[in-house]
Amino acid sequence: NGVAGVDDDNNGFVDDIHGYDFANDDGDPMDDNMHGTHVSGTIGARGDDGVGVVGVNWHVRIMGLKFITAAGSGTLDGAIKAIDYSIKMGAMLTSNSWGGGGKSQALEEAIQRARDAGQLFVAAAGNNGKDSDETPMYPAAYETENIISVAAVDRAGKLADFSNYGANTVDIGAPGVDVVSSTPGGKYKALSGTSMATPHVAGVVALLMSYDRTLNWEQLKTRLLKTSVPAEALRNKTSTGGMLNAYAA
Repeated sequence: NGVAGVDDDNNGFVDDIHGYDFANDDGDPMDDNMHGTHVSGTIGARGDDGVGVVGVNWHVRIMGLKFITAAGSGTLDGAIKAIDYSIKMGAMLTSNSWGGGGKSQALEEAIQRARDAGQLFVAAAGNNGKDSDETPMYPAAYETENIISVAAVDRAGKLADFSNYGANTVDIGAPGVDVVSSTPGGKYKALSGTSMATPHVAGVVALLMSYDRTLNWEQLKTRLLKTSVPAEALRNKTSTGGMLNAYAA
């Protein structure tokens, strides 16, 4: 019920009703690339309504934090601002289907601030088909404890050819090949990537949060990883050697 063009809640951002666009510095984080809408649908598309696809968590609140442009690139500064905004506004976890660039102390410290605020940071392991222990992909490969790094598996439970892996730096596998989800304008499309696997994990974390609000980020992460289902294709490829399982969690 605010006034357009006014920072009604005095948080330093104008008209940030649904989140914020740090790429264009405005209060409208509407997706103009498709990627964000697709992962959001995997997290929380409403089920049992006869429309489109079904997400992991049918009743979930999603805050749009945009720092990547329509062309698909973003800045380190924008990423850090988005993380800090999520902390300021009380988000309980972030789903991070993005990565690239070298190691950054500033970005690592932003993720540590999220940890200190009680927030989980679910991150895509990357699509280079490499051992992340040897060739780390950031932000997923930072050693900050609140990160869950996600590899992609196909419908047969095999590690996707493109997916990064790592016995120490990648935690768990989740569906990431030919995942059908929402795209802007009420459309749907199949996409592949660790970007598609990450929101499956974020959706299950959100389910766990709704099931037991007393669980802190450490307990959530421990439960999620310990209830993963062993998969031969992930043995010695992830720290758990297993695949996400919502029911077991």
